[in-house]
Amino acid sequence: MHSPYGDGSLSGDLSLAVVRLARRLRGRRENKLVSLTQLSALYTLHHEGPMTPGALAAAERVRPPSMTRVIASLSDLGMIKREPHPTDGRQAIVTLSASGVEVIKEELAAREAWLSDRLRELTPSERDTLREGVQIFNKILNQPDTEIPRSRAI
Repeated sequence: MHSPYGDGSLSGDLSLAVVRLARRLRGRRENKLVSLTQLSALYTLHHEGPMTPGALAAAERVRPPSMTRVIASLSDLGMIKREPHPTDGRQAIVTLSASGVEVIKEELAAREAWLSDRLRELTPSERDTLREGVQIFNKILNQPDTEIPRSRAI
């Protein structure tokens, strides 16, 4: 089916649907104290565990100086802790603090509640189709990027 706002191709329509879903999920945000960039870094730490600032920058696909600013602001808010690296004195390990974990739990609960309500409105067949779609999305997302994103190319 052709979307009036997409370009009619699967990639265009899918991209638009993903953007709209992300916007709706962001609208459920409980804690406006942290920015979306900061929240993304918190999510990464929550899912991946403690890591160096460089590894966090790579995981978030931002340059290290940008991540340094994000880490400093999250530290000022008490959302993360910086601990000495166990083998490299020049590095630090970034971990979530108790308040950072609480922010993530609140955000996830709000998003899950909204999405669960929407999913209950679907037929069992539609939910099964979405389950298959999630597996396909994960397959796409788990493929390594082969090129530098155009917005970051120098």
